[in-house]
Amino acid sequence: MAHLLGAENIGISFGTRTVLDAVSLGVDEGDRIGLVGRNGDGKSTLMRILAGQQTPDDGRVTRRGGTTLGVLDQRDDLDAEDTVQRAVVGDAEDHEWASDPKIRDVMGGLLGGLDWSRTVGTLSGGQRRRTALARLLAGSDDLIFLDEPTNHLDVEGVAWLAEHLKTRWRATDGGLLVVTHDRWFLDEVCTRTWEVHDATVEPFDGGYAAWMLARVERDRAAAVIEDKRQQLVKKELAWLRRGAPARTSKPKFRIEAANAVIADVPEPRDSVSLAKMATARLGKDVLDLESVTYSVPVPDGGGARTLFDDVTLRLAPGERVGIVGVNGAGKSTLMRLLDGQIAPDAGRVRRGKTVQTAILTQDVTELDEVSHLRVAEVMAREGNSFQMGGKDVSPGQLLEQLGFGTSRQWTPVADLSGGERRRLQLLRLMVGSPNVLMLDEPTNDLDTDTLAAVEDMLDGWPGTLVVVSHDRYLLERVTDHQLALLGDGRVRDLPGGVEQYLRLRAGQDGGDSGFGGTGTGGAGAGARAGTAAGRSGAGAGVGQDAVGGSTSPSEAEKRAARKEAAKLEKQLARLTEEEAELHERMAVLSEAGDFEALATATERLGDLHDRKDQAEMAWLEAGEVAEG
Repeated sequence: MAHLLGAENIGISFGTRTVLDAVSLGVDEGDRIGLVGRNGDGKSTLMRILAGQQTPDDGRVTRRGGTTLGVLDQRDDLDAEDTVQRAVVGDAEDHEWASDPKIRDVMGGLLGGLDWSRTVGTLSGGQRRRTALARLLAGSDDLIFLDEPTNHLDVEGVAWLAEHLKTRWRATDGGLLVVTHDRWFLDEVCTRTWEVHDATVEPFDGGYAAWMLARVERDRAAAVIEDKRQQLVKKELAWLRRGAPARTSKPKFRIEAANAVIADVPEPRDSVSLAKMATARLGKDVLDLESVTYSVPVPDGGGARTLFDDVTLRLAPGERVGIVGVNGAGKSTLMRLLDGQIAPDAGRVRRGKTVQTAILTQDVTELDEVSHLRVAEVMAREGNSFQMGGKDVSPGQLLEQLGFGTSRQWTPVADLSGGERRRLQLLRLMVGSPNVLMLDEPTNDLDTDTLAAVEDMLDGWPGTLVVVSHDRYLLERVTDHQLALLGDGRVRDLPGGVEQYLRLRAGQDGGDSGFGGTGTGGAGAGARAGTAAGRSGAGAGVGQDAVGGSTSPSEAEKRAARKEAAKLEKQLARLTEEEAELHERMAVLSEAGDFEALATATERLGDLHDRKDQAEMAWLEAGEVAEG
């Protein structure tokens, strides 16, 4: 594959701190690279240097002649006076850009429902971000750099972007470098990972899951990573193995290798113990919406739009629910209704006598009142000792757990980054002893290590948890089930998780995102979500809508899938035994020096691996059908 861009011995320092030191690397055609590392380790700095936007103190960056590069920064350079259409396609006539299927796909995927005649200066931050991303993707650059592209995208938008980037070029063409905290996105799109740490860049094959495994193996061999961080990484791998089945089907590493690493790792959450503690803290009644209707005014005197229409929803003690939905469907409004910040137009919100709620908002304005204090002083105000995971911890230990080192604990709140503000406010909320915690887009501005630490902290939190997020990895990791808001006034339960939501949206849109429509119509909507399910700790009392004839398999199909899965399990067991016997035979042949027979055995082993991979994929697919 041809070389597109390279860096030779680049280094850069800020004051006395060295961010990159003698780093050499390159991007070839066909590379899809994820850039990971802790906040402040230099990911964005490295990207700017490679893009030619920042000059290194040492070394140089070279680019193949004729190679074009497009960059999405966290801050755009859009002209506030331009219309959305002009910002994306320039002065091209409608028939010129409309005849390009790639541009039509980008417009539909990112700007559906947005008035293209609006000026950029009137857009919200999320709409402006989408416009900047659409402008970049509408081009034909050989190399694309994306800095946090999933910010302000909903789950559906993230899925669209992943599919677009996977199919944008042929497998051996183009180059992609992306900085993102979205771990599902990294796994879905990237074939290589660069980890930035300690002024170096370490490359790994594969996406997020493969990087996590390789990092654990590296840390175990080197024996230099502190025990606390090691346990977090191992726990993350336990989720990868025990969580969504699709993660373990990645060919980047064998399931057996992950099992060996996490053999001694407990389940992420002791659900039974947490449920008992939650019931003791909350009682039987938590938060209920009963036949709630709520509308919001449409700008420019356009009447009102109904966000919730006769919705009944019940939250049980210790329940962990994730909420997904299209932008503007009312996810944050649902939290405000549950919290009592706003009252419904009709129906009522019932609140248990012992319920204490806390909300992590997107803008974290709650910290403004303590902006003059240092981080350690803020936590000292909350208490001298806290209970976390059944242990007493000091404010300093708690801060360190979420990435505030000793020196950073004495930083004024006013000087914190967006991610640090979010971490600090989350800590304040959790130590304030709420028993219902609501998180609105908690992953924004957090790096992958910090996300793992947040998840670890939430694992031991014995209350009811409501999470709104576009990060499907987080939703699958910390919640037990998900609900969907599609913008049609209803709330749907998602037994099939985020994948079911995406299938539901595809069926609703009729497979065509369109250009000017919002894509939130009620086509394919089922019965109104007004029938309350029984009150239990196992799931939300939300009416389950029908999701269309082809969305859920029939009982006969489920029975057939269960039989097929059982048959495949036996086949996999036989293949595993055969593989073990073959490894023993190869060891004997190697000692005997019979290289001809060893070569034959090696070929047989490769064939065996292929058969096992096919059987594993068939087993996973049958399992998905069986679970419905």
